[in-house]
Amino acid sequence: MTKGQQGDAGQCTGAVGAVEGVFALLGKRWNGVILASLMKGPGRFAELGRAVSGISERMLSDRLAELGDAGLVNREVDPGPPLRVTYRLTPAGEALRPALEELGSWAEQFLGASEQGGCPTIRMPKVANPRNA
Repeated sequence: MTKGQQGDAGQCTGAVGAVEGVFALLGKRWNGVILASLMKGPGRFAELGRAVSGISERMLSDRLAELGDAGLVNREVDPGPPLRVTYRLTPAGEALRPALEELGSWAEQFLGASEQGGCPTIRMPKVANPRNA
């Protein structure tokens, strides 16, 4: 069996399975942005809500719980008064830093603001046409 094929249990193995697992978690709307916000340092719930433009409180709460269950984010409660909750990356979350930085570099190079409201569009690099060489 080669990398990326399904094993007897129907599970993906190798690089394809790993990439599918990563994007199943990080590909969900907001998860990558939340992690990128926490790369700057720990944050409280309201601070993260301001940093992640357009996310509702309910969705932020759900995504933080999901990232916590995945072992990427810790939730620390200071009983106060007042009660304060701080979120920070775990070592596993921090280990994503190089990958997120590379994705950011890729986005700067290949994604640009479109003329329709600033949404990203993919820009292909200009390469010489081998037929004209």
